[in-house]
Amino acid sequence: MRPHSGTLVVDISREKADHYEGVYQCTARNKHGTAVSHNIVVRQSRSPLWSKERIKPIVVQEGVSLVLPCRPPAGLPPPIIFWMDNNFQRLPQSSRVSQSLNGDLYFSNVLREDSRNDYICYARFPHTQTIQQKQPITVKVLNQDPVDDRKPTFLIPSGSSSSKTVLRGQVLEMECIADGLPTPEISWTKVSGDLPAQRMSYLYYQKNLRIVNVSESDAGDYRCSASNRLGSVHHTIHVSVKAAPYWISSPPRNLVLAPGENGVLTCRASGTPKPSIAWAMNGIPIENSPKDLSRKVEDDTIIFTDIQIGSSAVYQCNVSNGHGYLLANAFVNVLSEPPRVLTPANKVYQVIKNHRARIDCTFFGSPIPKITWFKDSRSSTLDGDPYIQHDNGTLEIHTAQARNSGKYTCAARNMLGIYENHVYLEVKEPTRILKQPEYKVVQRGRSVVFECKVKHDPSLVPTMTWLKDDGELPDDERLIVDADSLTITDVTESDAGVYTCIMNTTLDHDSASAELTVVEATPTPAVVYERPDPPTDLELTDQKKRSVQLTWTPGDEHNSPIQKFLIQYEDSLHHRGHWHNLTEVPGTRTTAHLRLSPYIHYTFRVLALNAMGFSRPSFPSRMFKTEPAAPDENPKDVEGFGTEHDNLVISWKPLTGLQSNGPGLRYRVMWRQKAVDSDWTTVTVSNNSRFVVSGTPTFVPYELKVQAVNDHGVGPEPAIARGYSGEDLPVAAPENVQAVVLNSTLAEVHWDPVPHKLIRGHLKGYKVYYWKERSLHKHNPYHMEKLILTFSGNHSHGMVPGLHPFSLYSFNVRVYNGKGEGPVSPTQQFETPEGVPGAPTSLIVTNSNLDTLTLEWSPPHDRNGRITGYTLKYQPVNNSNELGPVEELALLANETSVTLPNLKYSTRYKFYLNAKTVRGAGPAISQEAITIMDEAVASRQVDIATQGWFIGLMCAIALLILILLIICFIQRNKGGKYPVKEKEDAHTDPEFQPMKEDDCTFGEYSDNEDHKPLKGSRTPSNGTVKRDDSDDSLVDYGEGGDGQFNEDGSFIGQYSGKSGSRDTAEGHESSEAPSPINAMNSLNSFV
Repeated sequence: MRPHSGTLVVDISREKADHYEGVYQCTARNKHGTAVSHNIVVRQSRSPLWSKERIKPIVVQEGVSLVLPCRPPAGLPPPIIFWMDNNFQRLPQSSRVSQSLNGDLYFSNVLREDSRNDYICYARFPHTQTIQQKQPITVKVLNQDPVDDRKPTFLIPSGSSSSKTVLRGQVLEMECIADGLPTPEISWTKVSGDLPAQRMSYLYYQKNLRIVNVSESDAGDYRCSASNRLGSVHHTIHVSVKAAPYWISSPPRNLVLAPGENGVLTCRASGTPKPSIAWAMNGIPIENSPKDLSRKVEDDTIIFTDIQIGSSAVYQCNVSNGHGYLLANAFVNVLSEPPRVLTPANKVYQVIKNHRARIDCTFFGSPIPKITWFKDSRSSTLDGDPYIQHDNGTLEIHTAQARNSGKYTCAARNMLGIYENHVYLEVKEPTRILKQPEYKVVQRGRSVVFECKVKHDPSLVPTMTWLKDDGELPDDERLIVDADSLTITDVTESDAGVYTCIMNTTLDHDSASAELTVVEATPTPAVVYERPDPPTDLELTDQKKRSVQLTWTPGDEHNSPIQKFLIQYEDSLHHRGHWHNLTEVPGTRTTAHLRLSPYIHYTFRVLALNAMGFSRPSFPSRMFKTEPAAPDENPKDVEGFGTEHDNLVISWKPLTGLQSNGPGLRYRVMWRQKAVDSDWTTVTVSNNSRFVVSGTPTFVPYELKVQAVNDHGVGPEPAIARGYSGEDLPVAAPENVQAVVLNSTLAEVHWDPVPHKLIRGHLKGYKVYYWKERSLHKHNPYHMEKLILTFSGNHSHGMVPGLHPFSLYSFNVRVYNGKGEGPVSPTQQFETPEGVPGAPTSLIVTNSNLDTLTLEWSPPHDRNGRITGYTLKYQPVNNSNELGPVEELALLANETSVTLPNLKYSTRYKFYLNAKTVRGAGPAISQEAITIMDEAVASRQVDIATQGWFIGLMCAIALLILILLIICFIQRNKGGKYPVKEKEDAHTDPEFQPMKEDDCTFGEYSDNEDHKPLKGSRTPSNGTVKRDDSDDSLVDYGEGGDGQFNEDGSFIGQYSGKSGSRDTAEGHESSEAPSPINAMNSLNSFV
């Protein structure tokens, strides 16, 4: 036994290894209990020699079948068989010649070319790495008596059927090798279902069917068929799937209970045949363990009631059947601990206004503490709107406001005490762009300014970034970035594009964009505005080690005042030919005091800026050289990371030539482990920005420093940076993986986080792999599609959405770091409950009669449970698409059609059909249909109102009636201007046709006074009514002798002086105008 470990080391150099063969088990004990390991079987590997034998040559006739036996010696583990020749070349195999599972070589029929003397069977023993060979076999094929073609027969297996047993999760291999001439072709089918296409493969030219990861659904009858042109033969293999015990949900989980609490230890497993369950406590069968009144064993469950101190122990659950066993240890810890809050005290949480805020309160204690939150004065608990308290102690504010800022107190309380922790929440104002950049159209050569004024919380540090066409700004000195603007001088066509300003803080950001369009310059106005002339007469005065004064004379402004001067410099020692911006001064000044860096050969020039743009650069000044000095600063962005699991890469941003301050720039790199009190290790590098430290432990923290050094001294003391050596894959899987089904489409997966030291890297998160094993409904097909959910960060649970109701799912969990994923946790399973079904697949109407309709439908494609019935609703629909009363009919689950009687003939109906499960009704599918019209009734019913000729006729009649009414009304209400006798004399046209008073129709001419024509009107022969040249109407005179012409009295007394003469001359002659009724009669007669 190795000291301080549980490893047993056996030295087999002194004794034979087979002396140590047997079954071993490890037991670990301490004061809290005893845990035991699985049985470990130790066997010595064996590779026995092939027995010496003399093999006679085999002589066969061409066309017959042949089997060359191998029969290797039994080894441990079994050997791998293959056939080769004397030259150690594998013998070719085909659909005619193939190797069986036991290693024998089968010929469905032999050919002349099969004659050879070096058929050698080799056995390779993988554990001992030895290969043994059988004596060569000689085969001679004769061609003396040709063999007739024959239908296939099976060489292996024999008979018409056989059986095979395989364990769940293992590999199922079945073979069929046939004799026949021509060579038979082999095919496979499953009698009781489909072959699992995703898990199956064919070997040895389809003579071997291989199925991996066998499950209970693979049990059944498999048929192999051999066929050629003369016939076929079949063999049925009955496959039984047994199963060693396996966990249904998860192994028993450790329990932490407080005195007086209740708990349950569950050991739920399955297998075929059904396994037996045995419990032990601290390695001793539970029936022989000390009695505990708080413990009760019920088959696969131990129930603890009112547990007390002293009942802590390790319980073993052993599940076994004839094919294997499961063993799990579960520690029941009766713990009495006062509450503790693990969240750091006085932690400050910052959140943007109107965003979600979460304040943590990670706690521990036994019994499990109750968490209570208070704010500021602790006047009341925070357990209502807008606060949400989660089970893990976190306090959530869905929409944080400024009033939510303040001090929060988390109190954890159980029967043993109370623990309080204080944290702070700061609600910050959001970052907003108040003045966005605007769309600009600028002439080429001009300047343009994009403004971007931002409002942000004063306690947050903002950073302004400008982009051009979603990329970085070009490295061009014409683009000048200020605190709240971007200026582009001397605009060119290449400057056109979309400019975006982005304001970032540590908590949020805001952005805005505008487009710049560049156009050709327009003709200049009468007043010429141009860029200024370059400054002249540059002079250097007041020269010191690190400063100098520059003066100059401005050039001509060209009608536009100079706004500012830009001073640039060239370093002829480090960057000859490159000019850099140094500083700017207002346009009213002609002197600048310049701060300089050591070890630079300066040459200065000045540019003037007015509204039209920058001038040309001035002529350079004379050169001014500064003396070398030690570096003023150290490299920035010092980082430490690993590219391999055993190295540390230290990188930094090197100093520029301007920052070097002198020749011989190099870097002093220092590092040490943070957790170990060790001295700094130092190396000096030059012309590099990284250094690799090899041979480091995997993922440990380091402290790093990089100091600049040149020939004139060292830089200031560098700040300490921190980094980690290289990561490696995690070595542990999450434990206690389980799922809690929340509803038919949502489950919550829980797991115990992997300890940090086993992650061996930066924890990136956890990945949940899950897939649907099958639907719990027999009608739904089996399919398997593995999905992945990633939970970034240190999570111990996550939601799995989008599940199919009434299904069996499997899942496992893996932790991953920057290097990759760790080992997979044991696969667990859960079942989703039933949900509401989908809509029926189809709904059609058949057998439409006068008063009956037959509806036929198909069940829903997504049943989501067991269908308990259907609901049919229907209602009539009239020609205006108005819906009538609804009728409802409940139907049984096994019905797929129904006939509806007593419907109205020639009526349109709308039908709605939905399916139901125990969870409720699903969406409905709708359909419309019309009952058939009675032919007798249809022959009598001619809807004349819908005929085109009738509609046209009615419109014409209505128009004519309207015209006649208007004419009659006008004639009745018009008045004359001359005596009646003059009217009579004025109308003596012999062609004039009188109008009949009774019907207003046109009759023959007559001298009878009773048939005198009406005065003041003419009636042409075509029957139309025309107005005379006079404006007189037909109603100049009334009916009686009292001078009243109309019933309404509108013309009473107008012609009272003429009534007497009219009576004398005409007597009872009627002067009544045609009424509208008579006009109607006239129209009817005309028609």
